[in-house]
Amino acid sequence: MKFRIALAMGAALFAVPLTAQDKPDAKAEKAEAPAIPPPVVSVTRHSGTFGGTRINYRAIAGETYLKDKDGKPLAAITSYSYIKEGPVDPKRPVTFLWNGGPGSGSLWLHMGAFGPRRVVIPSDAKDDGAPPYPIVDNPDSLLDVTDIVFIDPVGTGFSRALGKTDPKDYWGVTKDAKSMADFIRLWLNANGRWNAPKFIGGESYGTTRSAAVINELEGAGFTDVSVNGIILISSILDFSVAADTPGNELGYVTNLPSMAATAWYHNKVANRPATVEEFVAEAKAFAIGPYASALLKGNALTAEERQQVLPQLSRYTGVSQDYLARADLRLSPGRFYKELLRDRGQTIGRLDTRYLGKDYDDAGEEPDNDPSFYAIDGAYTAAMNQHSREVLKYSPDITYTSIGGVRDWDWKIGGPRGGEGYLNVAPYIGRALRENSGLRVFVGQGYYDFATPFFGAEYSLNRTGIPNDGRITWHWYHAGHMMYVRDEDLRKLSNDIRAFIRAR
Repeated sequence: MKFRIALAMGAALFAVPLTAQDKPDAKAEKAEAPAIPPPVVSVTRHSGTFGGTRINYRAIAGETYLKDKDGKPLAAITSYSYIKEGPVDPKRPVTFLWNGGPGSGSLWLHMGAFGPRRVVIPSDAKDDGAPPYPIVDNPDSLLDVTDIVFIDPVGTGFSRALGKTDPKDYWGVTKDAKSMADFIRLWLNANGRWNAPKFIGGESYGTTRSAAVINELEGAGFTDVSVNGIILISSILDFSVAADTPGNELGYVTNLPSMAATAWYHNKVANRPATVEEFVAEAKAFAIGPYASALLKGNALTAEERQQVLPQLSRYTGVSQDYLARADLRLSPGRFYKELLRDRGQTIGRLDTRYLGKDYDDAGEEPDNDPSFYAIDGAYTAAMNQHSREVLKYSPDITYTSIGGVRDWDWKIGGPRGGEGYLNVAPYIGRALRENSGLRVFVGQGYYDFATPFFGAEYSLNRTGIPNDGRITWHWYHAGHMMYVRDEDLRKLSNDIRAFIRAR
């Protein structure tokens, strides 16, 4: 099976010519509209042992051009494909993966979890320090059960708009999903895999993207691409659970079990249960019951009812009753990160509350920064550049954008009321499950994740219109947003997804 580089190549095209009076001469036009060079692709060959199986594989790193109806290149999508060598097995799956942001490259899942090599950082929630960072073969890669394609959306990694194309044409929930679906179709064309089992998945906003992409793939009329499975890692589908705005009580309810898990982890719980699972189960029952009822009563909550809730709320959050009373029973995540360990002079992470930080002083309301991000970003950025440029021999003369390369994201998706209000893409998954009987969904959540709390994910996929027929499987991990930074959870996550793919 050969990768058809010609798919994305072709003659460079120019903009529609101007009228004679607008165009001084041909030389000026050429200067204003330089030719777009052909896409760059590097193919290398490797071998490794994954899931206990020795695999020879081909790595294809490089650009695929998205074009307009006239064949003019508009954007370059960079991807990293790992394909098992040998005769094409029509039953061998292919899995398309991305990260989130929006604005993040796929380096986190690529170099942290499922790529054939990964960067090693401390497994015990400590800072990654300075280079060199160990970059090693990854036996937990999924290459024994599936080919893998890591995709960087426009504005992330090396992916970018071309020529005079405005990158904002790709920056939005639907616009981004359309470009990713277009890329998937082009990849299937180039690699002859239209009838292969297909999985898509992402992490964080990448789960939002996954829901939007399944809508583009399976809801696009007569050009459907049916999918076997969606892999959701650290899910955020219904953004009402993350909206820290006055009057929205839902976030307080869905955040509470994550606070309980964190308080348990940092030994801030009296009569601490033996396991975090036991304490989380208690916290869920309290959150959806007495606590939700108290919040929904608002100013009608009596002083007696308030006093009944306060001690339990304090137990599950690890924060004093006095502080909670002054916060009117509503503890925001930012305040929680600062308050939980204020007596120790420490803050906790947002992406992973196991991580500890030290602020400029101990008096602030919220932390100076997120210790669970600055503890890992240097290692991942170094690893991605080293792997792409030196191992895969794909080294464009541009900076790899790890995160933060997009702005002015268009969050509207349309709907009965124009899509205004909180974004919710969970109905896309519900529709896909209803209309594709072979589709299954994997959901993996970390107990110590505040970027996408696990109870919020459970809430969003437990709504009307989402089939409750056993096709959504749940898995929980003893780390945070990127649970694979903990070695034990990397192995568990890999094995859980491997079993999910094999069960198709």
